[in-house]
Amino acid sequence: MRTAIVERKTRETEILASVDLDGTGTHDIDTGIGFLDHMLESFSRHSLIDLKVRAQGDLHVDFHHTTEDTAIVIGAAIKKALGDFSGIRRFGDILMPMDETLTRVAIDISNRPYLIWKVVFNRPKIGEMDTELFREWFQALAQNAGICLHIENLYGENSHHIVETCFKGTARALREAISVDERLEGAVPSTKDTLSDDK
Repeated sequence: MRTAIVERKTRETEILASVDLDGTGTHDIDTGIGFLDHMLESFSRHSLIDLKVRAQGDLHVDFHHTTEDTAIVIGAAIKKALGDFSGIRRFGDILMPMDETLTRVAIDISNRPYLIWKVVFNRPKIGEMDTELFREWFQALAQNAGICLHIENLYGENSHHIVETCFKGTARALREAISVDERLEGAVPSTKDTLSDDK
């Protein structure tokens, strides 16, 4: 079973995340940030990762710590559930449309985290959430899941649509990358024969 539970507690946040990589996209999300909950529900549904998140953070300060730390814990849980990365397809990519918006996402589960973020918003906020926080979320996800993640918004006008294609696109690319390729017969998809932290 490719499942994991990760908890993280700091002076700023207390977060629990559980994942089942072979789920059906069921979700139970409560971060205290309505728009982030909406995006994480979409992420779960389109990745088919069962996802439970409970987050308590210093929202009286701002949304930054809760947003970033939520991605830290989700990313760590995904990496833990992947184990030694054996048998997975490793790569995934998609062009994600939504009305007037089109976003390209590509993923390499390489255990060499990196984020390329070519996304510009024409509004400083969506609801009460600062749009600059979305880059922080994806950066923390990539870093803690051990993935190389490229996200490029090719065009679009509506900020809600733009960020939603980023989450849905990442979900669908990740769904492809974490899927098991039976032809690998459990081998690690690397010429090094390992993607572990110590190599």
